Order: sequence, then C-alpha cells, then structure tokens
Amino acid sequence: MEVSLRAGILFTVLNALFSSAVGVDDCPCMQQELCKQIQNETEFEVFVFDVGGKAWKSYDWTKVTTIAAFGQYDAELMCFAHSKGARLVLKGDVSISAMVDHTNRTIWIKDKVSLAKRQFMDGINIDIEQAIEENSPEYFALTALVKETTEAFHKEIPGSQVSFDVAWSPKCIDKRCYDYSAIADSCDLLFVMSYDEQSQVWGDCMALANAPLIQTLIAYKQYLEMKIDPRKLVMGVPWYGYDYPCLTFSEVGVCEIQKVPFHGAPCSDAAGRQIPYSFMMKQINGSMSGRMWDVEQAAPYYNYKAADGQIHQVWYDDPESIARKTAYVKEFGLRGVGMWNGNLLDYSNNPVAQQQSTDMWNALVATGETDLREVTVEEESMS
Repeated sequence: MEVSLRAGILFTVLNALFSSAVGVDDCPCMQQELCKQIQNETEFEVFVFDVGGKAWKSYDWTKVTTIAAFGQYDAELMCFAHSKGARLVLKGDVSISAMVDHTNRTIWIKDKVSLAKRQFMDGINIDIEQAIEENSPEYFALTALVKETTEAFHKEIPGSQVSFDVAWSPKCIDKRCYDYSAIADSCDLLFVMSYDEQSQVWGDCMALANAPLIQTLIAYKQYLEMKIDPRKLVMGVPWYGYDYPCLTFSEVGVCEIQKVPFHGAPCSDAAGRQIPYSFMMKQINGSMSGRMWDVEQAAPYYNYKAADGQIHQVWYDDPESIARKTAYVKEFGLRGVGMWNGNLLDYSNNPVAQQQSTDMWNALVATGETDLREVTVEEESMS
C-alpha cells in the first residue's frame, strides 16, 4: 500500500508538471497532446489564410502546413490542424505609427505571445499593409517590430513561426517602402501577396488581370536580387477575381474603367469589386463570353451584361493560370505557396464544385513542366 501511495504521489507530481508545461487543464482537445505547439519545419510550405467559419473542414489537409487565423479563434480548428501536423498562427495587425515607441512595441509583442500561448497556437503572421516612407521613424520601427516579435516568439514558443506579408513587388507598391531585406532576415517567412497588382494603374484605365504572369515573375526576381533567401519566400496566389463595370466596351473586348486614383496613380482596381472563385464559377455559365484567355497576361476572364444593361468584365485566376505561376516555385527555389483565402471555394456536395475545388488545391503544387518551358522563353524578353 505504501508503494501504491508513493506511486500515486509521483503520478500527481508528474501530472502537475505536465499540466503546468502545456496547460492541459485548459486544453480544449480530446487528445491533450494536440495542445502542444508544432515545432517541426516542413520542406515545402502551403500557407492558408482562413477568415472564419467551418470551411477548413473541407481543405485538402494532405497539402496544408500552416493556417493563418484571420477570423475568430476556433479551438476545434487548432486541435484538427495539430492532428495533421499543421501550424495555426495568429494574425498580427497594428498601427505602425504606434510602434515607433519601444514601450508600445514591447507591450504589443508580449500580448501576442501571451495570446498565442493561451490558445496553443504556433506563431504569428504579421499583416501590416500601411504606407511608409523610406528612412522614416515608421520605416525603422517596422523592422524592429518584426525582429523583436520573432525573437520573443522563438524564445517563448520554441519552434514557432513568424511570417510577414509583403506586397507583390518590393518597389514601394502602394507606398509601402519597407526595408524588405532586413525584415526577411528578421523573420521566418515572407508571404508575397502576388495579387491586387492593379492597385496602381499608371497606363490606360482599363480592366486588367489581378496577377499577370510576367509581371508577377519579374517581382520575384526583384526580391531575389535583393539577396533575400528564396527559402524565406512563399508565393501567394488569389482565389478571387475583380468584377469591373465597363464605361465603354470596344469591339476587341477592351473594358474602360472608372478613374479611381490611388497613391498617385490615376486609376486602380478599386474601380471594380472583389468576388470569390466560387461565385464566378456559377456566374460564368450565364455570361456573354464564357471563359476567355488572355495570352499576354496569361489569365482568364469573361464578360457579362448586368440587369441594368451595363457590360462587366471579370478577371480572375483559375487552375491553369495558378499552375503557370506555381511552376516557378521550384525554379526560383522558393519555400512554398499559399492563397488568399481558403474560404473562397465552393465546398458543397455538388460534384462540379467539388472538382473545381480539387483542381484549385492541386494547382498550388503543380509542377507545370510544359508551361514552365513556354514561360521561360517568354521571360527572356523581359530581362
């Protein structure tokens, strides 16, 4: 009986130590080991932004490695992601002007680390898309914020991942003049948002592709020319498109759009509205044109007439256009791919929708060897 008592005391002590280490008393998972943070690095990253709801239940979890939770925290998602060996990371968004003050930065970082630990999460995705002038106080504060956040997370949550979202090009897009090289050195990953590439249209005000192939690839060359480690770059692709009302619609299909200036440019994609892939796949069937393909931009589009008689042009990405981009992930030696966002597909039981969603997930990891050779030839003319 004395032996049993000692054994019981030992078990109680060990259990208390384990509970203190992983917060087992508060763990929402049926299997409490699922509350342990993911520490293993993956060779190939598939980074998914999730904006809430239960769409994640239909994701292709054979591919997902990281989920950035941009919706309300979902403990069920955390448990499931961990069961698949995938990370769940926080959204980190803050006014950079407030971060110029070191004390404010420290408080913000401690709060995020504490929140991640309480929710058994595996890191943070810093999403700050604010205009910053080069060599301004905000310029240096942003770099410091990323560096200090990374150091804190790595110390408090071993194996955690800190990523930072960057514009499709490092050339001060939307006046986001960041120290991209220093930021890349300071964190684990840069998620390159290779979309919204018409946020500043400097030429004719006309509807264009959300992420034209050659323009997108040139931007990755620009990042690599800054000596940024390609293994820190994740290629982001859009699972949405833009619907543009046409002021005029030419015989050859050119859609003139309203002039909506943005950060000095005379027009922008703000003349249109974002629509999810799931919606477009339904609308395209009743459109004027059906799916069209623009060879120069390597992107699909279609035209339709609204109830008021106005013609609209919709530009988007589909498995073909996405695969032609992701084929370059291996060519450039990038860390992986991702999308904005995982919720934008039709995950219903409709067989056609199911196939469309499967094709979009598969496009993320397409090798695209034939397309790659074709695009490489085209690319020579842009060097």
